Amino acid sequence: MGMKGTTRGLKEGRSAGVLTRGNAQGSARLENFSTFPSADIAAGEDTRAPSVSLQAGPTRIGALFIVLLVTCLGCRSVYYSTWEKFGKYKRDLLQSKVKQVRDDQKETTEQLKDALTRLQELYGFKGGDLEKMYRRLQGDYDDSVAKAAALKKRIGEMDQIANDMFKEWEKEDASISTPSLREQSQQQLRDTQRRYQELYSATTRAEGSIEPVLTKFHDYVLFFKHNLNAQAIGALQGEASKIQVDISKLIQDMNESIAQAEKFMKENQK
Repeated sequence: MGMKGTTRGLKEGRSAGVLTRGNAQGSARLENFSTFPSADIAAGEDTRAPSVSLQAGPTRIGALFIVLLVTCLGCRSVYYSTWEKFGKYKRDLLQSKVKQVRDDQKETTEQLKDALTRLQELYGFKGGDLEKMYRRLQGDYDDSVAKAAALKKRIGEMDQIANDMFKEWEKEDASISTPSLREQSQQQLRDTQRRYQELYSATTRAEGSIEPVLTKFHDYVLFFKHNLNAQAIGALQGEASKIQVDISKLIQDMNESIAQAEKFMKENQK
């Protein structure tokens, strides 16, 4: 069939599976996308990058970087234009992404509370199944790591949409010929950027505090794994108090970030 015919067939298959099933169903499908759609499939053309050997020197590596950059920008363009067909623009996508970040933070906070409760159980541990206690701690650690990774990814998606929205806003402001309207729009842009920066700072501060806590938690669990005896419990009880303080502080930071997210969403709806 030829490359263009094949790619066009993929485009038609993709369109039949997403865009022709009604706005409500298509929108629900798109909400589950974790990455941007493929630009070459959506465009119906073979825009694949030529094969580049990474052993061919810095010139080719630079060329590969440029190709990847252009492809990424194209994917985001398709992503936004597809959403616009459903009446959702960058400001709407940002609002949705902030809500998702807030929800992820709540889930992470609840997981940290579970881990904190498990650590507190060691104080009252007078004997029993050490292996079972270890498995519970390991499970809490694994769940905390997964929640933290999901949150980090979601924050990156939120920031990408925000930056793209602000760039578009600035560009469109420059095309407003009426001075009073242009100044009003520019002031709204500055206010929105300020509110977003407050949100982003609180969010990244809380997210950045997670890794040091998880590192200590991992050390704790690993020590327990190789020392399943009464003496290990005594040693861990002393260390547990330090980790509990760190987790409590982290939960406080997460709650402050959640409050900032809710504030941003409320003010953005005005």
